[in-house]
Amino acid sequence: MVKLNRIYTRTGDSGTTGLVDGSRVSKADPRMEAIGDVDEANSAIGVARTAIEGGPVAEELARIQNDMFDLGADLATPGDIPGALRVTAAQVERLERAIDTLNAELEPLTSFILPGGVPAAAHLHLARAIVRRTERAVVALAGGAEVAAPVLAYVNRLSDYLFVAGRWVNQKGAADVLWVPGGS
Repeated sequence: MVKLNRIYTRTGDSGTTGLVDGSRVSKADPRMEAIGDVDEANSAIGVARTAIEGGPVAEELARIQNDMFDLGADLATPGDIPGALRVTAAQVERLERAIDTLNAELEPLTSFILPGGVPAAAHLHLARAIVRRTERAVVALAGGAEVAAPVLAYVNRLSDYLFVAGRWVNQKGAADVLWVPGGS
């Protein structure tokens, strides 16, 4: 369990931060970029949750927000540390089931859709775009450091979930804003 008696430690005043293994890295390190993007994505998901009143999407978003802390912990733990908190294939599979459940209630897409519709959908689409950036940061980190396959799969699947959830809260697709090619 985490216990924080003091919020500031002054250990990061030189521009470095500590990882789970005790090592210190620059706050500009690709690992910290990915962790920061995970934090931003989690915050955006929290904003989206405030616009949704109960139901399966709100419940799943609550689980996802907890998963995002697992994801941040996984990224903050380089190497193989016994007992370290890691994102699992089961978390990815749970997201896939949630996607399939919501998507089964939607009509197939016949057009690309614009982010928007009801406010909750707009928030979910913004969170999706932030998760896509998070995914790019995690992939960039994976180019120079070991990142477990479930981490990559989770962030990829999460953006898919947020897209489908955005459509679902958009009156199950009825309030989707369709792209009109050359319509401007």
